[in-house]
Amino acid sequence: MCTLEQRGRVFVLTLTGDGEHWLGHSLIGSIRSALSSVAAAGPGAALVTVAEGRFFSNGLDIGWTGGSRARLGELVQALRPLAADLLALPMPTIAAVTGHAAAGGFLLALCHDYRLMRADRGVFYMSEIDIGLPLPPYFVAVLRAKITAAQALRDVILRGKKLRAAEAKEMGIVDVVCPSAAETAAEAIKLAEQLAARKWDGSVYSSIRISLYPEACRSVGIAEESDEEKRKHFASKL
Repeated sequence: MCTLEQRGRVFVLTLTGDGEHWLGHSLIGSIRSALSSVAAAGPGAALVTVAEGRFFSNGLDIGWTGGSRARLGELVQALRPLAADLLALPMPTIAAVTGHAAAGGFLLALCHDYRLMRADRGVFYMSEIDIGLPLPPYFVAVLRAKITAAQALRDVILRGKKLRAAEAKEMGIVDVVCPSAAETAAEAIKLAEQLAARKWDGSVYSSIRISLYPEACRSVGIAEESDEEKRKHFASKL
């Protein structure tokens, strides 16, 4: 499923094996369990998510659904709290996209703060328009939050455009393009070390991220602080 390794102040979450890393109940649960452990790390930490093989993640486990819309709905709902875990995680998060990231796998990458992608293989692909499935509302909210150029958002959602690393960088979806999978992972860890060295307060980092993407965070069930709660939180840090 996945492994979690701590390298100094950097946590490396690896989706293991040469498969397509389908997001079924088991993998989603395994990732959420790892993130729960990471969340307690304290200030001065960062997370890198990487995958073995040709795929970062090919999305929800369509094979498990057997064509059942009810089962598909189960997986859509199971992925939502994982998105919330990442969007609320009290540290910087980096996706090292070393292979294809489609549909729910694309969403998983977008829920990280930074995305590094290999140039020689792999695409971002939001496949729902091509396979005839509506996009869940929280997918749309996260896509709108993380893909801010209107034409890029249109092409990703309404055209089902497959994006290689260079084009994704031009669209502002990817931060850094690396030549290979190994270099992508290495650069992601290097960035994570730089960010962790800043020793930011995790609760402050999470609060600011939530305020930066309020619609996306509400859509995955993250409760927004009231004005009074924000005032108290601010005052407690002075």
